[in-house]
Amino acid sequence: MTELTIRIDWSELDLYGHVNNVMIFKYIQAARINYCEKIGMDILNDKEKPGFIVAASNVLYKKKILYPGQLRVESQVQWLKNTSFQLDHLIYNEHNETVVEAYDIIVVYDYEKNSKTAITDELRKTIEQVENRMFSSLSKDSAQAQYPDIE
Repeated sequence: MTELTIRIDWSELDLYGHVNNVMIFKYIQAARINYCEKIGMDILNDKEKPGFIVAASNVLYKKKILYPGQLRVESQVQWLKNTSFQLDHLIYNEHNETVVEAYDIIVVYDYEKNSKTAITDELRKTIEQVENRMFSSLSKDSAQAQYPDIE
């Protein structure tokens, strides 16, 4: 699991005085990049290393977020497949209340070949170290089958 602290900026508010929903996706993006940096998938334009693409992103707004304040985003991998994984995000306000639940489906991608690529043993081990747990292989008929490995 990784954590990221985000300061709410006045410019992120909507007409009603709470954080605009578009900003939530920016917070999740920041948390996603933070996580990918931790697992070594942060190199841009390096043809020797795989990158990633976001195949899906989902957000559930639990409470309005008000200015001023700080948020804490916790991110952790829910499952790993051959070429993709689900990265869950919980966003907490200063009162430790969950204000957003979200997830991303991340596909490991080879930009030179312009196609998805397998999660290497090294990357899997790094994710397991960050998560402090082991991941089992998933079969095609598993609960995660609704998110097939992306073409």
